[in-house]
Amino acid sequence: MSVNLPSKIYTRLDRIAYSFERNSSILVFSVMVLLACFQIVTRKFFNYSVLGVSEYLQHGTLWLTFAGASLAAHRGRHLKLSTGVFLPGRFKNATRVFHASTTLLVFIAFCIGGISLAIMEMENPITVAPFLPTWGALLCMPVFLLIAGIRIFYRQSKTWYFFVAIIFCTAILMCIGFVPPDNRAWLVVPGLIILVLAVLSGAPLFVFLGGSGLLLFFTADIPLSAVPSETYRMVASPNLPTIPLFTLAGCILADGGASGRLVGLFRSLFGWMPGGIAIAATVVCAFFTTFTGASGVTILALGGILLPILLKEKYNGKFSLGLVTSSGSVGLLFPPALPIILYAVVAGIPIDKMFIAGLTPGLLLLFFTIGYAIYIYKKEKIRPIPFSFPNILEALKVAKWDIAIPFIILFGIFGGLATVVETAAVTVLYTVCIECFVHRKLSLFHDLPRTITKAVILIGGIMIILGFAFGFTSYLVDAEIPSFILEWVENTFSSKILFLIALNIFLVLVGCIMDIFSAIVVIVPIMIPLAALFGIDPVHLGIIFLVNMELGYLTPPVGLNLFLAAFRFSKPLTEIYRP
Repeated sequence: MSVNLPSKIYTRLDRIAYSFERNSSILVFSVMVLLACFQIVTRKFFNYSVLGVSEYLQHGTLWLTFAGASLAAHRGRHLKLSTGVFLPGRFKNATRVFHASTTLLVFIAFCIGGISLAIMEMENPITVAPFLPTWGALLCMPVFLLIAGIRIFYRQSKTWYFFVAIIFCTAILMCIGFVPPDNRAWLVVPGLIILVLAVLSGAPLFVFLGGSGLLLFFTADIPLSAVPSETYRMVASPNLPTIPLFTLAGCILADGGASGRLVGLFRSLFGWMPGGIAIAATVVCAFFTTFTGASGVTILALGGILLPILLKEKYNGKFSLGLVTSSGSVGLLFPPALPIILYAVVAGIPIDKMFIAGLTPGLLLLFFTIGYAIYIYKKEKIRPIPFSFPNILEALKVAKWDIAIPFIILFGIFGGLATVVETAAVTVLYTVCIECFVHRKLSLFHDLPRTITKAVILIGGIMIILGFAFGFTSYLVDAEIPSFILEWVENTFSSKILFLIALNIFLVLVGCIMDIFSAIVVIVPIMIPLAALFGIDPVHLGIIFLVNMELGYLTPPVGLNLFLAAFRFSKPLTEIYRP
């Protein structure tokens, strides 16, 4: 066999798959936005709700999750731990093959479970919405994941033995499948060790979550279809479409140049004050993070704009680096930040309650950061820029459409005009209008599809973690792990204060090693009954959780935002730690 033949076959098939995933995702996103907005119009003016809209939005989210996960594999954009950078160079080739093979094994196992689940649904078909049978929706999970697994493996091994490895991985799973249920317990420890090593060496984070769920269910003699079933239940939940919709709105704003307009506005508003430029940088980072849903995205999007401005105004280089790296974290407590929405969904709390609860602590964190900026300003004896009312009016004129977005969201949710999901769809439509027709920074048929594709990749990277984590959490619940932890906590901690201190320390450590989205799905269901034991309200608990997770992102040695800042500013990690 020619060495180039498998590569040519793979490239051609990959191009076909990529085109289908991209175009279908753009179509699904467009239909979701238009359906949600149409529902508002029919309900408001005709007192009529269109049948099946909620179900279509939920299953649209399912499609975007798995198509996005496959597209993310195509681009190499899945979230990973950064520990792989510490491996010696001579080991990297071997570890690449190892973690890619482990990833492929997990994906094949999930596909087997997903296909068997779809077959079971075909035997007693249920239509969840007009022209939408459950088995049809379920099939997108194994199909897209198999493509993603092949892509991840092939990126690490572009040689003729690629096809042999696929057959070998499948054969291993088949051999494991014949192990009698009574003899499977010994598989747990080596299996978990392999998964941990794979993630430490560079496999995506969701490989451990999904692989652990599959392994634990298998050793308990529960069908592999249990994990896809739980994943489907999580991803197709009613409020989850808000995450892809708000993510798309944030991507449209980022690609449309909203960051530059907002920097200009807040610079003119605060630049004349003591520490004004640093205040402007803090506020714009917080504002931007509320729509991107991730402080790491804010570092990548705004870092190149804000850092040179701070340095030009004579701010200390280390302070400037630290401010830009950390300021985005403040925005995660303001609506409509995605972690707030996800916490509310997992904890079973009304989303609007979490939005209200985040405002005061969010402002407190914002003022603390601003206060430190003013302290540095006075210490460094920096001159403010002159106050100019015409400049403020000009900046306000340019950015007026952008700063209207929070008011549209708050009015939609709290004004009773629309649900949270419908408000997210209106926000997307509004951002399309201002970027394509008002500012004309994006072309409707050229730039916008590219932005939607970027959003789908980001969504796939986040949502696949949630889906896999939910399967893992379901096993923990079935195995009564929360009950054991509850009993241990009850016997160990005698007061609420001691429990909260221990919880804060624990959550910072979790934030160092887990992304916030998978931590919400895995940790929150265990944490809520523990907090209830001490009379802690789940809304209060949510704010504690989110703040500590963001602090963990900034905690050495492996906090995620530290690595993103090092990448964005081309600095060594050790140079990022202290600032």
